[in-house]
Amino acid sequence: MNDLFSGLITSKTRIRILMRLFLNPNQHAYLREMAGEFNLSPSQVREELQHLNEAGLLKREKCGRQINYQANEKHPLFPELSSMVQKALGMDRILDSIIERLGDLEQAWLIDDYAEGKDTGLIDLLLVGDVDQANLTDLVRKTEAYIGRVIRTLVVSANERDRLDHILRNRSRLLLWQHI
Repeated sequence: MNDLFSGLITSKTRIRILMRLFLNPNQHAYLREMAGEFNLSPSQVREELQHLNEAGLLKREKCGRQINYQANEKHPLFPELSSMVQKALGMDRILDSIIERLGDLEQAWLIDDYAEGKDTGLIDLLLVGDVDQANLTDLVRKTEAYIGRVIRTLVVSANERDRLDHILRNRSRLLLWQHI
């Protein structure tokens, strides 16, 4: 498990739940979904969810027969935990590198698994703008080696912005950065 958390939090399951729910706090998950994703028994996940909920770090919402859990953005530690999750996954390095060296970038989106908070090892980034492809290839290679994950990019040029809604439709997404 990630060194950033493992010295601070001793439960690997708790770390996985925090990473899953705090990377994209707009996403929610339910007990059996996380148990299957983490390859653990529901009772193992339930215990950790209870601890995090009792600490006020999670919100619970009953939806039919299942209970959805989501990061509690109003908790005083939310900003720090969210930042730690992004650092643990290498998102801070990715963003810093991309913004500095890619040219005329308008937006950077995290899509699919990581946008849901699932650490699958494959990071899908959608970049909008006129991006320097040579720098992008170099950045991806170096960042992958540094964070130990594969980065897959999709670039939509400023002229192709009308494709953006079609690409993002029915996909989990998290806006990482936007030029103002």
